[in-house]
Amino acid sequence: MITRRIMLAATAALALVGAASGALAQEWKSKYPELTFAIVPAENAADTTNRYQPFMDYLSKEIGVPVKLRIVNDYAAVVQGQKEETIHIGYYGAASFARAIIVGANVTPFAIEVNKDGSKGYYSVVYVKKDSPYQKLEDLKGKTLGLVDPNSTSGNNVPRFEMSKMGIDPDKYFSKVVYAGTHENAAIGVAQGTFDACFNAWTNDTDSDAYQAGKKGLLNFSDLRIIYKSQSILNGPIAYLNSMPDELKAKIKDAILKAAEKAPEAFAKATNGTKAPYAPTSTEEYQPTINLVKFVDELKKKS
Repeated sequence: MITRRIMLAATAALALVGAASGALAQEWKSKYPELTFAIVPAENAADTTNRYQPFMDYLSKEIGVPVKLRIVNDYAAVVQGQKEETIHIGYYGAASFARAIIVGANVTPFAIEVNKDGSKGYYSVVYVKKDSPYQKLEDLKGKTLGLVDPNSTSGNNVPRFEMSKMGIDPDKYFSKVVYAGTHENAAIGVAQGTFDACFNAWTNDTDSDAYQAGKKGLLNFSDLRIIYKSQSILNGPIAYLNSMPDELKAKIKDAILKAAEKAPEAFAKATNGTKAPYAPTSTEEYQPTINLVKFVDELKKKS
């Protein structure tokens, strides 16, 4: 039989649980009054800010503290920032995440990009000018090659891995190898004639950094031609610091995995309207990429 005393005791117990939960929330908010979100650069800082600010606003509302976008100069800055725990949430390419793990960053990937067709991969391609004589990678011997960043997956690590299987040492095979800094810059370099060719990220004909650069008027995309395409590469993850409280990590994960549903306009703008909702992921899913980056490191030591 439920008595008034039992009801009062139950109510008091619930109140204590609620108070404890609130106290825990206030505790982590006092330690993390603001979160920093950084993404590896694929375009200029102004365009990145424009695309991602609505997404930051959504995350701030969902998590309960301001989430600030940090504009970094190169891929290594995201890796180093998470290793030093000054970047709470990092949006990586697969190889830059692998680098973070290799250098000892205490992070866990929890969300992965998903393409519109449900796949989770993209490719490293070689762009040349449409009217150039080059038809295959071997035609570029002695020419100028544009890469993206030492920690770029499709713009350096996969290219070096793939070329090693072809017996090509890029630093000896090409007359000059230049890191352009972003995928956008590498593609513009080919369009403007700075490079004879460049490696770049490509998912499909309407989902690539070069295509987006064309939409922004930075190059004429129809002037570019693909002469090489790699095997499929795993899309990049979003990772958070393991040292953060479980409640905070749960809030971050929930907000990002539900972003397409709860903030469709912000999600579409951040992803250029080319992606399906994020899916859960784990470090294990990126182990092959970690192995690939270690292999490329060994190649560099031998060259």
